[in-house]
Amino acid sequence: MKSSMSGRKAATTLLLAVGVGLSNAATAVADDVVPDPASPGAVVQVAGAPTADNADPVAVQACAQFAQVLDGSATYYGDFADSYEGSGYADPAVATSNVTGRTALREAAGLSMSAANTPGLAPDIAAPMRTWSLGATKLLLKMGLRIDGESLNSTAAEMNNQATRAQEACAAAGTHA
Repeated sequence: MKSSMSGRKAATTLLLAVGVGLSNAATAVADDVVPDPASPGAVVQVAGAPTADNADPVAVQACAQFAQVLDGSATYYGDFADSYEGSGYADPAVATSNVTGRTALREAAGLSMSAANTPGLAPDIAAPMRTWSLGATKLLLKMGLRIDGESLNSTAAEMNNQATRAQEACAAAGTHA
């Protein structure tokens, strides 16, 4: 059994890994891409996120959805990691944030897979989104089973790697994630 200091270190490392992985992400705005009513299937840029004039509309839509997924899941998982850091799973506050974090990861996994399955989306964008979705599912299962430390860290690190791959592919397509 690991000591509580080891658990704190692992939770801190995990939180840092999620933060570092998301630090490269463009800021997601809830309504940064909306359907263009004049052209079914087309999108219009609404707020601050830069998109190239020749950006693939399919990529713009999927990458915007994935950006929202990253934003939301980082918030709720971060809350869990913060509460876990001080006391582990036995603390009632950790139990509450664990449920909320798992719920957010479950939703994020579904939304990420939905973004990855956008018809016409390039495979180099879709593949890391799918792998990220599987990682989110794996992480929420580990949280549900109350698995500690390095196992959570390794899953979060892999999710960060996949998020970076998706962000890079989105940038190459002229948009952001």
